[in-house]
Parts: sequence; structure tokens; C-alpha cells
Amino acid sequence: MNMSQKMADAGGLESITNGSAAAAILSAGAGCATLGILALAGDASPTIKTMLTFYNPTGALSGVTTVAIVVWLVSWFVLGRQWQRRTVNLAKINVMAFAGLAIGLLLTFPPVMDFIQGK
Repeated sequence: MNMSQKMADAGGLESITNGSAAAAILSAGAGCATLGILALAGDASPTIKTMLTFYNPTGALSGVTTVAIVVWLVSWFVLGRQWQRRTVNLAKINVMAFAGLAIGLLLTFPPVMDFIQGK
């Protein structure tokens, strides 16, 4: 273990921080949710579809994936910096991350997208 992972308390006991791992887990959920939300928005709105078209041959998918990756990386960086020396409630982080994953999965599933759009 390196010094950034060890924190000695007053009694001399050591604890290992989990903030960096939690940041990676939560940011992955945020990226998944962003992907699903933008996929639905790009499919439902011609204006958003045009805004998300970064590369014409792939259409809005190019912007959807690019923005989702940027959200994932930026949130990972920010949370990683804030939580690197902290111990956070990993159970809550996992629930939030899986919720983001579920949102991303559901919103990219065509029958769900069609149902939400009333098609």
C-alpha cells in the first residue's frame, strides 16, 4: 500500500480509502445514463439530433457517444480529485451507478424509446 491509501488514526490503526474506486464506479454510471438520455433526446428531437451530429455518416450517434465519453471522463476526474483521500459509502455509490447503467440500457432499447415517445 502506498501513502495515499493509508491513513493512520489516533489509535495507530490503518484504514484504506475507497474514494478513487467510488469515483470510477459512479462516473461510469453517469456516462451510461448520459448515453441513454442523449440517445432518446436525439431520436425525439430534430434540433437535438442536428446538434449531436458531429460526423454526418454516423449521424447523431457520433455526438451522443462523444458527449457521453466526455461526461464519463470529466466526472471521473472531478470526483477522483475530490474523493481520493476519503472513504465514501460504497453501497450508495453502487446503487447510483447501477441506476445510471439501467437508465442507459433502458433508454437505448428501441421498444422503451418508442413507448416514451408515444410511437
